[in-house]
Amino acid sequence: MIIEIDSFLGEAGSEYKMVLDIRNKVFVEEQNVSAFEEFDAFDLTSFHFIVKIDGVACGTARYRETSEGFKFERFALLREHRGLGLGYLLIKHMLNEVKLAKKIIYLHAQVHLKTFYGNVGFVAVGEEFVEAGIVHVKMIYKK
Repeated sequence: MIIEIDSFLGEAGSEYKMVLDIRNKVFVEEQNVSAFEEFDAFDLTSFHFIVKIDGVACGTARYRETSEGFKFERFALLREHRGLGLGYLLIKHMLNEVKLAKKIIYLHAQVHLKTFYGNVGFVAVGEEFVEAGIVHVKMIYKK
């Protein structure tokens, strides 16, 4: 089994369609997030990541720079590829790309994934809130 993680900026390349397909399956179809909320103008300026197993796309995420720092978002793994450690590999790859910039790294975690992100080094801050109809909590990476 060969695992690859590729990255690109904005809508560059053929991999962008794969990213959109994965997010559509996970967020729009599986979690009932509206396509209007899921696909936004930030896609144009975000760094996207795509995870492939033996050349087949199975996961994605993105980050973008905000006034607060680097925001990690849109983590999605196809159902049949969950539980294989791919999410851990993906977030560690993303952290390695940005942590030298010495800026805050944060995300809005779905509450049921709080432990997962906590195990990677993120700490919950503030109250829970609803985003796209799903309960989230803000988490900040503590180096």
